[in-house]
Amino acid sequence: MPGRRTDVVVIGSGVIGASVALELARRGRQVTVVDKAGGAGHGSTSASSAVVRFNFSTAAGVATAWEAHFGWKSWAEHLGRDVGPLARYVRCGMAMLDVDVAPRSVYLPLFQNAGIPFEEWTSADLSERIPGIDVGRYWPPKRIDDDEFWAETDTTLGAVYTPDAGFVNDPQLAAQNLAAAARAHGAEFRFHTSVRGIERAHGRVTAVTLADGSRISCGVVVNAAGPWSTRINELASVGSDFTVGCRPLRQEVAHVAAPVGFGVGPGADNRAGICVADMDLGIYLRGEAGGGLLVGGTEPECDPLQWVDDPDAVTAHPTTAVFEAQVTRAARRLPALEIPNRARGVVGVYDVADDWTPIYDRTELDGFYVAMGTSGNQFKNAPVVGKFLAAIIEQTENGVDHDERPVRFVGEHTGLAVDLSAFSRKRPRGTENSGTVLG
Repeated sequence: MPGRRTDVVVIGSGVIGASVALELARRGRQVTVVDKAGGAGHGSTSASSAVVRFNFSTAAGVATAWEAHFGWKSWAEHLGRDVGPLARYVRCGMAMLDVDVAPRSVYLPLFQNAGIPFEEWTSADLSERIPGIDVGRYWPPKRIDDDEFWAETDTTLGAVYTPDAGFVNDPQLAAQNLAAAARAHGAEFRFHTSVRGIERAHGRVTAVTLADGSRISCGVVVNAAGPWSTRINELASVGSDFTVGCRPLRQEVAHVAAPVGFGVGPGADNRAGICVADMDLGIYLRGEAGGGLLVGGTEPECDPLQWVDDPDAVTAHPTTAVFEAQVTRAARRLPALEIPNRARGVVGVYDVADDWTPIYDRTELDGFYVAMGTSGNQFKNAPVVGKFLAAIIEQTENGVDHDERPVRFVGEHTGLAVDLSAFSRKRPRGTENSGTVLG
């Protein structure tokens, strides 16, 4: 669009970048989104299991997730524009199995303060509400080639059930919905467009240069580049004051057929089966309409993490070793589950912060902001993340130091206040967060 003025360049058009673009465009900013992929949501977003849950170990995490779920529930209203076919929120409920590393005593007071409905289940309740489940306590998770994995147990576990949890049926479509709504407010999206550099003058960002040699002059840049976010920070020469780092992580989610009748239990919309968070065995389960079951990992200590140097070099095919480990653990919990001979699933590259908590913040370069470290547990928060960044940018650009006076965001649906210093690049490490993908 020749001659078009750009206030803000958003790098990345996943569900986070598209949400940021929408909220900034709604506030009258002229926004240009650039992405090396061919369309919105084609990166990490497309590999997300899109689970919407509220189990976090911090007040900020719980309040953010609870506020965001109202956006998913009223997706058309959240978008505010007719954008064609919509992603759909499936309210199926979630059972968080008891585990010592994330005890009920940590998060139930946070649920109560936020007003999140929940039920406490004994092992007998768990057996009744999820027919066919093995309620044995096997902690800690073990490799399936470890004899201890197969050992019997005489102890059992219960669960906490949140009926309002669920998942978004098409994560890529959700990102496309956000992008379409942003376009309706004037945002421009440029795909197949790689960033080559970030220009600065007098301590402030001035332009983004592209691989084709062109440049986009701007006063604000938001780095929402997913697993490429650290590389973009390097182009901008920012990060020296970060206490938390981010790295690309290869992840696999297995797809199998669910046992007959899986999850057809209490309330909600159980045609797709209940979600189960099972850190006791190191997995999570998410049903799908039509009888499918997604099985992902919770990064137990016994499994090596697949850190990668180049996100572009990751193969898109699931591996037999990871597939067998995840599905065998799932079969331990659901003995009627059949383990296929052939690996089937989705491979993605996540952008993971050291403590599994995202960074939503300014940086030492004026005008350069980040929404990074989001993969794995922030898809659920996309409806509010754009609002977080818009609030941080508005305050900072108006001369208020977000480091000294962090934004206090109040959710329009819940009225809950979130101190956005919880997502600071300078936050203390290891104080409240559980340090796991479940946060």
